[in-house]
Amino acid sequence: MSDHSETEVKLYVSDLDRLAARLVAAGATLHSPRTYEHNVRYDTPGGDLSRRYVVLRLRRDTRVRLTYKGPAAIADGIMSRYEAEVTVDDFATMDGILRALGYVPFMIYEKYRTTYRLGEAEVVLDEMPFGPFCEIEGPLPAIEAALDALGLAEYPRIGTSYLGMFSALKQRLGLTFHDLTFANFAGIAVPPEVFNNLT
Repeated sequence: MSDHSETEVKLYVSDLDRLAARLVAAGATLHSPRTYEHNVRYDTPGGDLSRRYVVLRLRRDTRVRLTYKGPAAIADGIMSRYEAEVTVDDFATMDGILRALGYVPFMIYEKYRTTYRLGEAEVVLDEMPFGPFCEIEGPLPAIEAALDALGLAEYPRIGTSYLGMFSALKQRLGLTFHDLTFANFAGIAVPPEVFNNLT
């Protein structure tokens, strides 16, 4: 966001088509149609950023963006943290710069994302390799208003990132692969109830 802060809530939503219909009925506008994202997260060889709960990410969708995120604070299922992001011209060149600075790619993750605007909130419908989710980002009152308008106020709030979910799933399901990709999750049935305990 423009003030370099990110405040969001994440929910498991089994039927994204139904939620999209609710968004339209609530007066939301489509900001970005369904788009594939390729993300690479970087760290030092010793994992210094991860130990400090810092994210350094290079994302390619319709643009290429470099993102820094600081450690998150979570209260009532709402995650807040410092975030700064810039658009860059070339994915491969930025990857080369990061490597030259001593960072290494340590995880690839993918998703499809559809983005709506509802009042002051951004509502995204995310298709992750392990399931469908909704994120609502914006000022806290706008998040709560969007949850109410979309009938999501009583849904369990997930107080971790997608990579946090992935780490928990790897432990619970005995998964050994490292990257969060659709190819890796092909043929794996992830029971929705596992997300109820990630709040």
